[in-house]
Amino acid sequence: MEMTVPYLLEVKAMKERFPASREFPFDLPFIPNLDLMFHKLVTFFVGENGTGKSTLLEAIAALSKLPVSGGSRSELQGSHAPEQDSALSHVLRPSFRRQPRDGFFLRAEFAAHFASLLDTRKKDPLFFGDPYRLYGGRSLHTRSHGEAFLAILQNRIQAGLFLLDEPESALSPQRQLSLLAMIRGLVSEGNSRFLIATHSPILMTYPDAQIVSFDEGVLREINLEETSHYQITRGILEEPARYWKHLAED
Repeated sequence: MEMTVPYLLEVKAMKERFPASREFPFDLPFIPNLDLMFHKLVTFFVGENGTGKSTLLEAIAALSKLPVSGGSRSELQGSHAPEQDSALSHVLRPSFRRQPRDGFFLRAEFAAHFASLLDTRKKDPLFFGDPYRLYGGRSLHTRSHGEAFLAILQNRIQAGLFLLDEPESALSPQRQLSLLAMIRGLVSEGNSRFLIATHSPILMTYPDAQIVSFDEGVLREINLEETSHYQITRGILEEPARYWKHLAED
C-alpha cells in the first residue's frame, strides 16, 4: 500500500511577484511555468550543472523554514555561510499537507562552514557545552569530509523534511549505498520526506522514487534509464575504449 506523502505537496511560481528585471535566478527557463507536484517520499532533482537544481532546493528550504545556508531551524539566525536568502522563494507559493516539526538542509559546499558554526557553540550556555550531541559527539572538523557527512546523516536526521544537495560529493560508492539504506529505513516509517539534488546514478536507483529532470528548460518526470547520468555511466563502464576514443579525438 502506497504511503501518503507528508509535508510538502507542491511549489508553484506566482508570475505577478516576478521582478521587472529577469536576472538570475529569474532567467532560469523553467521558472515562469514552474508548477511541481511531489507525490513520492523520495524525489530527485537531476540535470546538468547550472540548470537550477540547487537554486530550487534553496528556495524550498526557505519556504520550509530552513536556512538556505544549510542546517536545521536552530541555524536560521546563523551567518555561517555566504548565502542567507533565496530570491526565488519570494515568488513561489508552496502547498503543505502539514509543516514538518523537524527538518535539515544538507549543503555539500557549506559543510565546513557548518562544522565551524558548531565549534563556536561550545561556550554557548544554550547548548550546555555539547553542540555535537546531535552530530556524533565530536567536532565535525575532526573527521574527513565523508565521515562528517555521515555523522550528520546518521545522527541528526530522524524524522521530518530533509533536503540534500549533492550528498554524493563526499561519499564513496559504498557510503552512497549506506545513505540509501538509511533513507529507506526512515521513509518506511512514514514520517520522513527527502528531496535530493544529485548527479549520482547510484542514488537515483532508489526504488519508486520521483526523478525530475531540469535538462530541457521545463521540469519533467523521467525514469532512471532516461537520465544522462545513467546512460553515460553505464556506457563508459561497459565500453571505456569507445568513450576514450571520442575523448582523445576531442
